[in-house]
Amino acid sequence: MIAEPQYPQKMTPEEYLEWEAKQELRHEYIDGEILAMTGGSIPHNDIALNFYTALRAYLRQRGCRVNVSDVKVQASEKSRYFYPDLVVTCHPDDLKSRNFIQHPKVIIEVLSPSTASYDRGDKFKYYRQITTLQEYVLVDSESISVEVYRRGEGKMWLYYASYEGEAIALESIEFECPIKLLYEGVTLGNESQESI
Repeated sequence: MIAEPQYPQKMTPEEYLEWEAKQELRHEYIDGEILAMTGGSIPHNDIALNFYTALRAYLRQRGCRVNVSDVKVQASEKSRYFYPDLVVTCHPDDLKSRNFIQHPKVIIEVLSPSTASYDRGDKFKYYRQITTLQEYVLVDSESISVEVYRRGEGKMWLYYASYEGEAIALESIEFECPIKLLYEGVTLGNESQESI
């Protein structure tokens, strides 16, 4: 039998950062509460790596960086820390940071059936409060579908959906790529599995 991990009842942001640095597994932090991160599926991982590969060389030429899921984003001043699947920043402080990203421009989450409603709901609510965030991208790991939420005027967010045969555009970093590149080599849920 495997024992459930024991987490402290509540932590200050400082306690969380010190504690998290010593943990083998990743944990997000929301207003004092600790949330354990779960592992993703192979399609989830492959999509994230394909997106990272497409962005990395492009962003380096523009003085920006992209990081994968082991990098924390501070979503509000000392009260929320998340591990998005990918995060893009061009801010000089973030380019030198060794602990977490504070000024993300683009956040990308690869949706899993168990996390999709959270990524669309509460997590997006917290991300929208990051003033530097310009685009929030949701990539489906079960079917070919990418949704881009782009910051508009005031509190308005514009919605763009892309499907098989189309391209996605991230205006904040002037990036465009065919959606098929993100799903290259990915076995989706509706595709038959190879015999073992």
